[in-house]
Amino acid sequence: MKKHIANIITISRIIGSVLLLFFPAFSIGFYIIYIACGVSDMIDGTIARKTKSASKLGAKIDTVADILFVTASLIKIVPAINIYVWLWIWGVAIAIIKVGNIVWGYVSKNEFMSLHSIMNKIAGLLLFLLPLTLSFIELKYSAIVICFMATLAAIQESVYIARISEKK
Repeated sequence: MKKHIANIITISRIIGSVLLLFFPAFSIGFYIIYIACGVSDMIDGTIARKTKSASKLGAKIDTVADILFVTASLIKIVPAINIYVWLWIWGVAIAIIKVGNIVWGYVSKNEFMSLHSIMNKIAGLLLFLLPLTLSFIELKYSAIVICFMATLAAIQESVYIARISEKK
């Protein structure tokens, strides 16, 4: 059981992501599930390393759980807030870089690559905190910081993939 706890925590984020869809954005139930999913994302990798149970399968499940959590969160949050045009454009630009990195990584190494750099973790943490801060920080201010960090993280990821590709 100890060997599988990290994967169980990750799978709980998948279940929580689905449950998130059944609660109104910014309701108490939404926040409880949202925070539980976020905490599970923060601890599953650490637990996997501490229990020496980290695996490629666990990393792939984690990536799927992350994608589902982000998607469910966006489905609930985006319709509930007013997003500026410039923010949509910046977000699409970041997404294009990230998708380009995934394709580039797959083409260069013939495998799906998901880099968990410090910059990606910081950008992810800031993005996670965004819905929790909307009631006291205007979106236009927090979005600049988050988008800037996410842009730097995406560019850093490109540099890492370039280095990995050169070693091929």
